[in-house]
Amino acid sequence: MKFISARERFEGEFTLPGDKSVTHRAVMLNSAAEGEATVTNALIGEDCLSTCACMRALGAKIDLDGTTMRVRGVERFRAGRELDCGNSGTTIRLLTGLVSGKGIDANLFGDESLSSRPMARVARPLGLLGANIQTTDGHAPIFVAPAELQGREIITEVASAQVKSAILLAGLSANGKTTVIEPVKSRDHTERMLAAMGAKIGVDGNRVTVEKSRLSPVDVCVPSDISSAAYFMALGALKGKTLCKNVGINPTRTGILTAFDRLGVKYTLQNRRVSGGEETADILVEKSPMQAIELGGDVVPAMIDELPLLALLCAFAEGESRIYDAKELKVKESDRIKTTAELINALGGECIPTEDGFIVRGKKKLSGGKVNSYLDHRIAMTAAVGLIASEKGGEIADEQCCAISFPDFFDKIEAGTR
Repeated sequence: MKFISARERFEGEFTLPGDKSVTHRAVMLNSAAEGEATVTNALIGEDCLSTCACMRALGAKIDLDGTTMRVRGVERFRAGRELDCGNSGTTIRLLTGLVSGKGIDANLFGDESLSSRPMARVARPLGLLGANIQTTDGHAPIFVAPAELQGREIITEVASAQVKSAILLAGLSANGKTTVIEPVKSRDHTERMLAAMGAKIGVDGNRVTVEKSRLSPVDVCVPSDISSAAYFMALGALKGKTLCKNVGINPTRTGILTAFDRLGVKYTLQNRRVSGGEETADILVEKSPMQAIELGGDVVPAMIDELPLLALLCAFAEGESRIYDAKELKVKESDRIKTTAELINALGGECIPTEDGFIVRGKKKLSGGKVNSYLDHRIAMTAAVGLIASEKGGEIADEQCCAISFPDFFDKIEAGTR
């Protein structure tokens, strides 16, 4: 149980952890390339450490020095591996695709939360390529056996970077061309990194095609994660002024900035630059009066992890907000439609869960209270923002889950002006 006090102001300049999505891919793909690479500003959280452990089990050598990883990859993975993916959906879904064409058998599994999440959405399209994959009633553990893959065109049912990436990584070992067509373009870190590593890959809007390829190692400087920065950006909008340094502003990840535009949040992108194929900037956010919004459609995949936080901001806005087209929230670390509504209501707000999102009746202020994190890091961090911005603060149960993506989150929060 962690008590979070309310604050009159929150100000500060923050250097935030590396992007989790980019760190996963930098470790996984360099581990599958023959040679050495250095990954700097890596996120050393539990999820990314699960990816490191799995890649070591497959034969890669990975050395850690602070937030720097040195990766020596192998093209031929070890067979018969037990791959513990912990709590990481990215690890298990992407790795299932990667190993499915490597001519090895492997068992991929994780903790209780991971074992409850849907895996048929990955196994089914991989099966269309010829992969030999067995799930456990559509969930983990996942058993992969050797198979020869044949490229084909696959239309995905949902816009999911994990599903798309799993298919593309399998396509690296498939005969012919493998094409993924999404209903809406999801985050594209995999495509960018594969291109940087010499893969035969082409992108045309929502359509991505890859051919059998050998990867060359590439050094990666990981930008700070906009999903992590979002909590400090929100505190700037609610309580003062914050500057988040070197934040990734990949266009497939900046839905939160689109939401800020609609809410009326004042922000400025400073010192824009490109690092390792990923666009970055320093983001300054200032206290802003906010108005109700409606948000759905194409922007949702670009901010799926920030939707609980956006719902919280709507609770501080003027008027009734509606967030929709977000069914994907139901299959995260918790059912985030349900747990976000519970969070806001526990703090004295009014949030009504719907089939695909929320209706939030803004009260412009929240009283505070006790919040259950449900061991979901996004819910815990959203709760901390709500409590700081509330009238009396309160408590978060099982706050330690923040270590999954942001190990020193509470230390950073404490550094903000009281």
